Amino acid sequence: MLIDMHTHAFPQKIAASTLEKLSAASHTRPFTNGTSAGLEASMRRAGLDVSLVLPVATAARQVEHINDSAAQMNQAFAQTGIFSFGCIHPDFEGWRAELKRVKSLGLKGIKLHPVYQNVDFDDPRYLRILCYAGELGLVVVTHAGLDVGFPGVVRCSPAMARRALAQAGPVKLVLAHMGGWRCWDEVLEQLPGTGAYIDTSFSVGKMCPLEDGYYRPEELDLLASPSFLKLVRAFGPERVLFGSDSPWSGQKESLAWVRAQPLEAEEKAAILGGNGEKLLGL
Repeated sequence: MLIDMHTHAFPQKIAASTLEKLSAASHTRPFTNGTSAGLEASMRRAGLDVSLVLPVATAARQVEHINDSAAQMNQAFAQTGIFSFGCIHPDFEGWRAELKRVKSLGLKGIKLHPVYQNVDFDDPRYLRILCYAGELGLVVVTHAGLDVGFPGVVRCSPAMARRALAQAGPVKLVLAHMGGWRCWDEVLEQLPGTGAYIDTSFSVGKMCPLEDGYYRPEELDLLASPSFLKLVRAFGPERVLFGSDSPWSGQKESLAWVRAQPLEAEEKAAILGGNGEKLLGL
């Protein structure tokens, strides 16, 4: 089974405007139209079996609606291959009850985004969420490192992630973007051995920019093969998950890049689906 553990899809009525806004902020181009239908088409081109959608609540008032929509999306999983996590916001007053409701809705995890939610990852508001999510058996995925749309802003550095893991109870935590986007040297220093997972989303090959001249050519490079392999060896292939960050990277292109790496066949199978299958309990 081939599983993309990091994708995004937006409601039809806001997909175009959302992609336009995010593309302008990041100076990168999307690979789909940002809808579930666009994601399904992308999956067919790539030959993927499952895509995990990770919704983000940028305001506390959005949480319940997003979680209801995620549960509704999952009702069509057998037909679409698209499965959604829920979300929580650190300022949501009923966070404990809502996490319990997330569990009851059949959502297997939540997505956090410290940059969009404007809270450091080792803040007590996140620590309590990590602790209770761990008690409930929910997977937690968080954006980690810099964000392409917010230059210079780090709300989940490798050091913050290490401190949070040291203080929170046992939790299945996925640090997106290979542990910390463009903080990869610090990831190697701080995070192996912590029990965290990392995913490959928006971290391999090159970024695909808008034709606006914003980036210098050398700024488009993400992880090269040697650096990627160092991270895989440091965490162990059993702790690495394939993710594209679709629509911001191509699923087919990202899959081909990982397949081309000099890893053993069983290691590739684990990264490209086996680890995600176990984590999601599919």
